Amino acid sequence: MPDEATGAADRFVPDGPTLATDPLMLYFTSGTTAQPKLVQHTHISYPIGHLSTMYWIGLRPGDVHLNISSPGWAKHAWSNLFAPWNAEATVFIHNYTRFDATRLMAEMDRCGVTTFCAPPTVWRMLIQADLTQLRHPPREAVAAGEPLNPEVIEHVRRDWGVTIRDGFGQTETAVQVANTPGQPLKTGSMGRPTPGFSVVLLDPVTGEPGDEGEISLDLTGRHGRPVGLMTGYEGDEERTAEATAGGYYRTGDIGSRDADGYITYIGRADDVFKASDYKISPFELESALLEHEAVAEAAVVPAPDPLRLAVPKAYIVLAEGWEPGPETAKVLFAHSRAVLAPYKRVRRLEFAELPKTVSGKIRRIELRERTASGEGVEFHEGT
Repeated sequence: MPDEATGAADRFVPDGPTLATDPLMLYFTSGTTAQPKLVQHTHISYPIGHLSTMYWIGLRPGDVHLNISSPGWAKHAWSNLFAPWNAEATVFIHNYTRFDATRLMAEMDRCGVTTFCAPPTVWRMLIQADLTQLRHPPREAVAAGEPLNPEVIEHVRRDWGVTIRDGFGQTETAVQVANTPGQPLKTGSMGRPTPGFSVVLLDPVTGEPGDEGEISLDLTGRHGRPVGLMTGYEGDEERTAEATAGGYYRTGDIGSRDADGYITYIGRADDVFKASDYKISPFELESALLEHEAVAEAAVVPAPDPLRLAVPKAYIVLAEGWEPGPETAKVLFAHSRAVLAPYKRVRRLEFAELPKTVSGKIRRIELRERTASGEGVEFHEGT
C-alpha cells in the first residue's frame, strides 16, 4: 500500500536467509490445448536459467531491447527482466492499447532499438505493413511462443536484412533449443539445444530416445537436472511426477532431429493427427498456406471424415484486399494442391478469426471443438 511504502525504512533488512531453491515466482501456462497449469520457479531457475535466453537473443551491454509480451506471462520475465538484466542491457517498453505496426517501427527508430523479440502473431501482423518504414532495423531479431513460419522469416530478411532466429522453451523452462547468433541456420529448424540443456526425443510408444519423438530433457545425464527447469506444478504433485517420470522432463511437443543435431518442430502431441493413416503436422500445412499472398494467418485442425478418419481443415484469416467466399477458397485449394503432397493437402476451409490466448497463441482446442460441432460456413475441396 502507498502509506506503507512511504513509511518504510530507507534500508532493506531481510528477515532471514534466502536459499537458491526457495520459491520466487508462479506463472500460469498459456493453456492452448488444455486448462492452464501453475508453474513454480525459484531464485535460481529463472534468474540463472535465463542466461541461455540472453545467449540466444545475442544481448550485449548497452543494447536497447524490445520484447513484446504482456506482463503476467512467463515470456515477459524472460525478455523484459532476466535476459537484459543479466546482459546489462536497457529494456524498452512500448505502451499501446491496440497494435499498430507503423507506430511500433517509428518508436523503434526513435529509441534506437538494437534487439527485438516478438511472438509469431506480432511478426505475422508486422509483415502486413511496409517493413521498409523502419530506417534502422535491429541487429538481432528473435521469435518465441510458437514456431515461426518460413515465409515470415524470408519476408523480414528481404526487407530488413535480418534473419529472425527461432527459440523453443516453455513457461516451465528457459530456452531449451534455439538458433543462436553465429550458428548456421537451416530453414524450418528451430536450432540446437542451448547450453545447460540435454535434449532427447522420446518415442511416444516405447519411450526410447530416437531421431523423432517428444522433446524431453534428460534429468539424470552428464549435465544433471537443468538449472532453468521449474521445481514443479504448484499444488499438483501427481502432474509434476507424470511430467518428470523416468528421469526425463517431457514437454508435450514433438520434434525431429537431423544428422547435424538440428531439431525441427512438428507440433504439440495433442495437435498432430492422422489422415488415411498418415501423420499430419498442422504447422507444416499452416506454413504452406502462409506462402500465399491471400493468407495473413492460418490454423489447421482435423475434421472428421468417414473414409479417411480425419482430413485437414484450415481456418484462414485473409490479408487485406481479399474477400472471403467461394472464389478465394478455390484459389487456396489450388495453392494447397500445388505445394503439398496429396495426403497432406487441405480438404476443408473456413474463413474466421482465430481464437487466441492473452499471450497470442492460437487456442486449437477451440477450433477442434468448433469443427466437431459443425459451426461456421465451410468450403470443401472440389465444390
